[in-house]
Amino acid sequence: MADTFTLYKLIILYLLDKVNFPMSNAQLSEFILEKEYTDYFTVQTALSELSETGFLRVKTVRNTSLYRITEEGRKTLSYFIQKISPAIREEIDSFLQEHSYELRNEISTPADYYKTDSGEFAARCRVLEKDSVLIDLTLTVPVKEQAEAICSHWRDKSQSLYASIMKELL
Repeated sequence: MADTFTLYKLIILYLLDKVNFPMSNAQLSEFILEKEYTDYFTVQTALSELSETGFLRVKTVRNTSLYRITEEGRKTLSYFIQKISPAIREEIDSFLQEHSYELRNEISTPADYYKTDSGEFAARCRVLEKDSVLIDLTLTVPVKEQAEAICSHWRDKSQSLYASIMKELL
């Protein structure tokens, strides 16, 4: 059992090592559950242990946990990568190649809201590309539901809004 649990952790490290952006808990879980390697609770335990040991860095944005591999995680993966079968590595590589645009797009358009000192709500919406912020837009609205709606629609509308803003300003 310990060997299979170690394999799940190595799969997570391998997934995160292969991308240059953070992945959400849902994205990591989706791959592992889709391939029926293990169950949801085991994935959550593995993510928790990897974070606690410093192999992953986790950041929470609007109820979404985003994971990145740390340098310590990379070192550990390099020592034990042979424990991941070539077939599993190939499945991971294919999954990432097939879904990299969607995975990156989900993470590159974060949106969150917070209550301001004046009692209104501010929705902060961003478009990120690698380590650069292309747009950082904060809209203040009177009620929480409006802030939630802005955040919910940001991912779908961000490209057209960015293009429209650039057209108007240039």
